[in-house]
Amino acid sequence: MAMLISSSSGVHLMHQRGPSGVLLRSRHGRPWWTASKACFSIRRRRSGVALCCAEVGFKIRRKGSKFLEEGEITGLDSGNHSGSHDWNAVPEIWRTNAQKFGDRVALVDPYHDPPSKLTYKQLEQEILNFAEGLRQIGSLPEEKISLFAENSSRWLVADQGIMATGAINVVRGTKSTDEELFQIYTHSESVGLVVDDPKFLKRLVDSLVPRVKVRFVILLWGDKLDTSKNVGMTNVPLYMYNEITELGKKKRHLLIESLKEGEKIEFEAIKPDDVATLMYTSGTSGMPKGVMLTHENILHQIKNLWEIVPCQVGDRFLSMLPSWHAYERSSEYFIFTHGIEQVYTNVNFLKRDLKQYQPQYIISVPLVYETLYKSIQKQISASSTAQKLVAVMLINISLLYTEARRNYEGKALSKNPRQPPLFICILDWLQARFVAAILFPLHFLAKKLLYTKIHSAIGISKAGSSGGGSLPMHIDKFFEAIGVKVQNGYGLTETSPVVAIRRPDCNVPGTVGHPIKHTEIKIVDMETGQLVPNGSTGIVKIRGPQVMKGYYKNKSSTEAALDRDGWFDSGDIGWIAPQHDIGRSRLCGGMLVLEGRAKDTIVLTTGENVEPTEIEKEAMRSSLIHQIIVIGQDQRRLGAIIVPNKDEVISILHEKKEELTKEKMRNLLYDEVRTWTAGCAFQIGPILIVDEPFTVDNGLMTPTMKIRRDKVTAKYSNEIANLYK
Repeated sequence: MAMLISSSSGVHLMHQRGPSGVLLRSRHGRPWWTASKACFSIRRRRSGVALCCAEVGFKIRRKGSKFLEEGEITGLDSGNHSGSHDWNAVPEIWRTNAQKFGDRVALVDPYHDPPSKLTYKQLEQEILNFAEGLRQIGSLPEEKISLFAENSSRWLVADQGIMATGAINVVRGTKSTDEELFQIYTHSESVGLVVDDPKFLKRLVDSLVPRVKVRFVILLWGDKLDTSKNVGMTNVPLYMYNEITELGKKKRHLLIESLKEGEKIEFEAIKPDDVATLMYTSGTSGMPKGVMLTHENILHQIKNLWEIVPCQVGDRFLSMLPSWHAYERSSEYFIFTHGIEQVYTNVNFLKRDLKQYQPQYIISVPLVYETLYKSIQKQISASSTAQKLVAVMLINISLLYTEARRNYEGKALSKNPRQPPLFICILDWLQARFVAAILFPLHFLAKKLLYTKIHSAIGISKAGSSGGGSLPMHIDKFFEAIGVKVQNGYGLTETSPVVAIRRPDCNVPGTVGHPIKHTEIKIVDMETGQLVPNGSTGIVKIRGPQVMKGYYKNKSSTEAALDRDGWFDSGDIGWIAPQHDIGRSRLCGGMLVLEGRAKDTIVLTTGENVEPTEIEKEAMRSSLIHQIIVIGQDQRRLGAIIVPNKDEVISILHEKKEELTKEKMRNLLYDEVRTWTAGCAFQIGPILIVDEPFTVDNGLMTPTMKIRRDKVTAKYSNEIANLYK
């Protein structure tokens, strides 16, 4: 006997009785779960027919982590698993965390309604409940679920709950455009949505939901009654976060009761090479590419970041990056395995929360440190003339002191592959020692009079970690001078992301440090692809356990990025510091230094990736613009270098009866660019006008008539620097 049942979650199930019991299959024909008895009841609801279980004596086939869910699978707890070597899937860390740090506070989320504070044990139970709740509404292993939300405690629970079921989450933030979210949802073949709040859901109901197939929607924050009234979504089942966790909690209780009756559960374990998440990053065509990160990729980060961030139980971290940012995500997983307390904040409350919570660590992008730097400079400028002069003098003295200290400690970066003579090294060391000894008393005075006040205002008593963009050298050296350790690192979404980062005991400004454990980095010639010696500039290539499985449904891009030997082409330009046994650079050997990107993609200090070609294409529609390239690598905002069409510019000004001046030309071109690029996701800020066109003859274009961005930016490097001052 067979019967087709449409469940309340929108999943079509085939109910078929056989000699061994009842088998339920999804509409795709995949087994969902089996029962040894006819134990089903059918309830009618507005959204469909709900399939319910009247007895607990059933066998469930599921995929997940045996270690995480051993209580539900065997009814036993095997005891304390404190070793990370047992982890085969990312969600397994939560069982270890709960056993080691049970009643310690894991996270504090003060700005959502309701505010939340969870211990490690409570966090583990929330994740287990959410995972089981997902299973009950029809989520299947290997299916994709789009998680479109900003950083919060419930984001973490949803993220790990999805992973714990063997499903794959597809993450993005709420600030992405409607079209981008549509592309990500459809390309990933997602079947359900987990979203932030009612306001964002309303936006998706208007722009996304009618265009795609959605089996269910889960709302992380907000009230269901108000949401149902205001959103007007009637064709897709809507679940609140608390409904999912409560559903899961009840089901877990039933599972444990069934085990007591002697039932066994068929269970397929998540494998390390299973895809855990899809993270979309911009492609050269402007279409996002889905990076497939496996559990093994992410576990490499969790297991190997402690030597860079040696956090201790009870240390407090301030979290403000988007959770879908690869750097924030892997860092969060890692720090929780060491019993820390994480406090969620945002840009609006950052200054207040730094002072209130006094975090030992903060993990963020360069823009945050740039903001803190400007805030400190603003406070100094607002003080009296005498105080300002004293503060500036002391900071300059500290800058000189730390430079001298780097020299005698062997932490002064050098690109020269030749090691200096021993005699010169000795003289250099003695000179650095002498300068440091002379300046130290004034540096110590600065610490007492000035820097202690700065420290009390910003916390960060152990270290700040910076990634997702290049840290400006003047900001890097400033924080070093005032005694705030900022460790700059490097990575990409495709590498899970951390590849290299500066160690606490060897924090050299201008570098991104040594490769982390089990990671190889090489530099190859941009033209030939051959290995170049240390100190020579080329393309950075990376190999290690953290390198992605590939781009989802994009074989050509995968083959272009990954060679047969497993080397990933980062598209970044850099060099490796030569090894010196003596001298001021003796500890810098093997450190990676980045100089820019070979690819067109621009990375802002906010951590956002920008594809300049689309903006340039729109701007070139103007008759006033002859040539344009968008700039902004490692800057807060985009800019542009423009070669104007002078005849058209003169004609326009003539019509306005205005004379041609540089200022009027700049204003006219700026307005033109802003008008034509108004529909782009990113806007142009400052512009640089140049008279000389980009041509093949002057080396600024290739023989195929493509503008050589690296050559143009190098030619106008001084002008660009002044543009952003």
